[in-house]
Parts: sequence; structure tokens; C-alpha cells
Amino acid sequence: MIALTTAALLALAGFAGAVRRVPPGQVHSLYRLGKPRRLLQSGTHWVLPGLDRIGHRIDLAGQTLRFEQAQADQREWRGTVYWQVLEPERADAVIEQAVQLIRHGALEALRGEADDAGADRRAIGTRLKQALNGSLRERGMMVTRVDLELA
Repeated sequence: MIALTTAALLALAGFAGAVRRVPPGQVHSLYRLGKPRRLLQSGTHWVLPGLDRIGHRIDLAGQTLRFEQAQADQREWRGTVYWQVLEPERADAVIEQAVQLIRHGALEALRGEADDAGADRRAIGTRLKQALNGSLRERGMMVTRVDLELA
């Protein structure tokens, strides 16, 4: 009797470990034995416990990133970059570095704007957005908006 109960509990635990639920607005990358296998879209999916694992949970909704950049002329730019993942297949490889890529790209682009003291902050924000999208599009991500303020 105890052996039957133990077997039933083990079967139930195996069944529960084989079901993965992906919430709406997200995509999960599935890895089998450490190698990328496929993307799981929203819904309920069967996986092989012990062999499969979720590598990344990619949020398809917009995300924000705040940054600050001090200029040589004692001005300080503060801003917010609004970005999102468009192609999870491409973004999966670099999603862990996305924040660093965007922050580094924004700070590099703002360093280039140091000479343009008379420029409108909207114009600078537009150029910043274009510069970021130039490098992020090939990685499956896109900057939708950049808000800048001069402190």
C-alpha cells in the first residue's frame, strides 16, 4: 500500500514537472541539455523534466531604462530609454546583456552630442534613438522612445 502511494506521488510530481505555463506577453526559451531548442509562446506546454529547462523569460511588453551622463562642460544629461523585444528568436542570444548594450550605446551617442550645445533635446533624443536602433535592430530589439532632460 505504501509503495503504491509513493509511486503515485512520484508520478504526480513528474507530471507537474512536465507542464510549463508561459504567461501572456512573454516568451520562454527552452534549452535541452544546455542547447537552445525552441521558444515557448504564451500558453501551457509539455517539457521533459530533467532534460529541458527554461533559459530566458523574455518580456514582449515595453521596458524602460534610466541613465545619466555627465558632460565635459559640467552639463548632465538624464534620460529614459523605452525599448522592447520584437524578435525573440534573435534577442534570446543577447537578452541578458540588453540593458548593458542599451546603456553603453546611449552613453556613447551622448558623448558625440557634447559638441552640439545649441541642439534641442528632442533632436538629440531622436538622434540617440536612431543610433540605438541601428545596433539593436539586428538583435531583435527596438527603442521606441527616448526622453532626455538636461540637469
